[in-house]
Amino acid sequence: MNGNTSGRASGQGKQTQNSTTRAHSKKSQNSGKPAHTQNKSAARPASRGAERSSGPKASARNVAVKVLSAVEQDGAYSNLELNRRLKEADLSPADVGLATELVYGTIARLNTLDYYLERYVAKGVSKLQPWVRSLLRISVYQMLYLDRIPEHAVVSEAVNLAKKLGHQGVSGMVNGVLRNMIRNRDELRIPEHLPAAERIALEHSHPLWMVERWIAQYGEETAEAICRANNEPPAVSVRVNTTMTTREKLMREMENTGANVEPSRLSPDGILVRSGGNMALTSWYRDGLLSVQDESSMLVAEAVAPEEGQTVLDCCAAPGGKTAHMAEKMQDRGRIIANDLHAHKRQLIMDQADRLGLGCIDAVTGDALDLNERYAAASFDRILLDAPCSGLGVIRRKPDVKWTKSPEDIEDISGLQRELLDRVAPLLKPGGVLVYSTCTIEPAENEMMVSDFLRRHPEFEAADSTWSDTSLAEWKSVNGGVQILPQYAHSDGFYIARLIRTANGSIV
Repeated sequence: MNGNTSGRASGQGKQTQNSTTRAHSKKSQNSGKPAHTQNKSAARPASRGAERSSGPKASARNVAVKVLSAVEQDGAYSNLELNRRLKEADLSPADVGLATELVYGTIARLNTLDYYLERYVAKGVSKLQPWVRSLLRISVYQMLYLDRIPEHAVVSEAVNLAKKLGHQGVSGMVNGVLRNMIRNRDELRIPEHLPAAERIALEHSHPLWMVERWIAQYGEETAEAICRANNEPPAVSVRVNTTMTTREKLMREMENTGANVEPSRLSPDGILVRSGGNMALTSWYRDGLLSVQDESSMLVAEAVAPEEGQTVLDCCAAPGGKTAHMAEKMQDRGRIIANDLHAHKRQLIMDQADRLGLGCIDAVTGDALDLNERYAAASFDRILLDAPCSGLGVIRRKPDVKWTKSPEDIEDISGLQRELLDRVAPLLKPGGVLVYSTCTIEPAENEMMVSDFLRRHPEFEAADSTWSDTSLAEWKSVNGGVQILPQYAHSDGFYIARLIRTANGSIV
């Protein structure tokens, strides 16, 4: 379920929850722009300017500008770059929250911000040095989307930072642009009577090609709901390690510390954490009582439904969240082969298993395309293929995805998914279950992929789902799979299909 589009298959890039949260209150306004521009040629001099004199102590806005500049110039991953910068900076918890909000919020609303800025930057947004562009973007983001920061404070902080990172001329330009936008605040609106795709792209800040694609696939209303949901801050949810405790007991412990929690309505092992701090820094996490995982992702192990004593293959397992969940479902009795292409990813899987006290997981390294050469046919009772994918279901957690993916990426990854299914299918025992899952909402990678597989493999058939929650039945279901859209339960977009190899079926 990652964005890896190379010909090699691994679990690299699986989507996990960010260690920091977007904590500042939002305004209700939604808007966007068809495409954002970047000035790659100006990257190197600008980078030196932004790094030159950060001073003895970084500010939240300084950190945000540096992260956004690195994302634009160097192709850095926003979550990794932000975590690195936050470790280097000595920020208060409130400033950590602000820096996080500015980074993810600015990336999420990139087209909108550039659309408005373009009217007030005389030489055009694309002509600015990258760090100046980032500074203006975070400033306009604060003005439009954050309630608690007065506009005069936004301008003052931006001007001071411009002086610190650049020179008097830059600070004057920043001051002029922002004050001009404030004076003309009523003009910062999306034009009326636009074609549907353009309007949605502008209001909700998505690439036009993506909106047009979703309208064709899902219709205008659903496409707009997807885009709107993609801009929501992601919920924090955790999975209970049922080999150590119960959901009810852990919820009581969490509530006793002042945390605001509620049971997940999607997974019997899930807890929604409305407030209570960073769960990955708690003793419950350290002692293996819980793992941080999105609710949609928890449904994958539910679909696999492994039983005690079974042998299970997780083809693209890193970082190991679903692997561990399956082991917990089996009460750590049986064997799970957890495969990943990279040795350092294998270590992530084993680290998870050790933290959770799970001994049935055997992490191995290798290409998932070669699994049929490493294991005998009909070796496994259950197989999970959590396939590499375009990742368009996790945009709210990784807003970079909106701007880095292309239609060609979807086409490229579909070929790999098809080959993976064909390679691992023979490894399943007759009567066994193969679960195919992705974290995307693209039919070509999901329902169409499974339909094609079933057409070519008559020894497999779609299985009824194992999920008891009645709300799941209302979601789009086809070929034994369910397509979860991000607006359904305010969780990640996922596709999960459950396929059974018939008892007398042979691979053809």
